Amino acid sequence: MPDKDGTPAVKAHAVYCILDPMSQKIMGRRAVLLATGLAAGGVLLDGGPARGLARPSVRRPATPDEAWAKLREGNRRWAADASTRPHQDLGRRAEVARKQEPYAVVVTCIDSRVPPEIVFDAGIGDILTVRSAAQTVDPLVAGAIEYGPAELDAPLIVVLGHQRCGAVTAAAHALKEGAKLPGHLQRIVTDLRPAYEQARGDVDRMIRINTTKVVADLKAGELLASRIAGRKLKIVGGYYSLDTGKVTRLV
Repeated sequence: MPDKDGTPAVKAHAVYCILDPMSQKIMGRRAVLLATGLAAGGVLLDGGPARGLARPSVRRPATPDEAWAKLREGNRRWAADASTRPHQDLGRRAEVARKQEPYAVVVTCIDSRVPPEIVFDAGIGDILTVRSAAQTVDPLVAGAIEYGPAELDAPLIVVLGHQRCGAVTAAAHALKEGAKLPGHLQRIVTDLRPAYEQARGDVDRMIRINTTKVVADLKAGELLASRIAGRKLKIVGGYYSLDTGKVTRLV
């Protein structure tokens, strides 16, 4: 049965009060739950919400430079094997359950070795991630990217290429051999042709050139260009090293 305040009762062998030996005062049931570890992470272990345990909100980076600095700090921790894994607990889940305020959009490859939240040592509600092969952008992907700044006021977009990108390597091979890839994979080859030609077949240069090109294309879009002009948004390019774990800025 629930208590009078609506809090579900702990079912098995619950203690409803305890005598404080120092003050001889009766402590409330909730204090007992807290003292005995029956409430954890803002949720009672019997499944009910532990009201009043919400953490104070942490101010999100408000400017593009603050957002980039935060991502850079997180990446430095990851590269140094010193990740803190922030915002990855029940308290954070409760904090952002009804409202999200991500401070950046990260546009990167689908490669399994480049998960943005890990690479930037971020957590739930911190960043929006948009992923496609070789971070190529079509109208639907562009719309997903624009959602962060336009609807959630995210002040930063990071386009992140990475070392030894399989999609870029496959496209370069196909273009060199004059081969056609099956299904929709050929679309990737078509999108990467300008970077291939400019890089003269050098895959690593091709990755960097393509990343820079995606940044330029996004900046040219009317919706994002107006926010950039108003200093509400920056779009930067980066390169992730699989060997070191470090992100370096290209644009």
